[in-house]
Amino acid sequence: MRPAAVAGQFYPGSGAELEHQLDGMLHPESEIAVLGAVVPHAGYIYSGHVAAAVFSCLPKAETFVIIGPNHHGIGSPVALSRDSWMTPLGVVETDGEMADALAGSIIDHDETAHIYEHSIEVQLPFLQRRFSGFKILPICMGLQDEETASEVGREISSAAKRIDRRCIIIASSDFTHYEPQERARMVDAKLLEAILNMDVPELYSRVRRYDATACGYGPIAATITAASGLGAKAGRLLAYATSGDVSGDRHQVVGYGAVVFS
Repeated sequence: MRPAAVAGQFYPGSGAELEHQLDGMLHPESEIAVLGAVVPHAGYIYSGHVAAAVFSCLPKAETFVIIGPNHHGIGSPVALSRDSWMTPLGVVETDGEMADALAGSIIDHDETAHIYEHSIEVQLPFLQRRFSGFKILPICMGLQDEETASEVGREISSAAKRIDRRCIIIASSDFTHYEPQERARMVDAKLLEAILNMDVPELYSRVRRYDATACGYGPIAATITAASGLGAKAGRLLAYATSGDVSGDRHQVVGYGAVVFS
């Protein structure tokens, strides 16, 4: 079992306190026929309300494939986890059949890549508070080039269709890191335009052109590719904010975006 690594840091370590905080952010509304999404992964105090915009409108799925960047550089370049995952709200099981369907692909099975990684873990309490009886497939990407990300996305959608799995693909990514608010909003708007158009080559072009510091552009590209393979046609921006909107410090902010693909 993979124990919670950042409980008490990125989100409350107490189950009761965590539920209270989630209930203050989640406002379930009319579900959208979502096939993919982008959500941030900072501490809940900064980005939780942005992430909640996505989780509030998600429909239930059999499996949530959560793709995050590898911030620690440990383990295989693209790694899935088969372990069950623990949070203060309980245990979430992984989808072994989906993992089997990806065997032999670019996506390795490597638990070490996930030991310290927060980008996937912080999404689980949102899902646990909204749903029951679901499974997850955590995938950590240390290698984020366009070719790799596109292949990861194609493998996921192909596997889901082969085993007839009703999946939602979630990219865990923050946007601009530690730039002035004005520049962060400008650069993030350029990236979001490509993301909403589900244009992976243009996303990479803009990452290079604007020297963008979004940490999970690879997971975003993989999610766009997978969601497109499952039938998604367009993206929709649900929320955008920066850490400066919370802290008041707009000199070095981190950007957060909430996007759904349907």
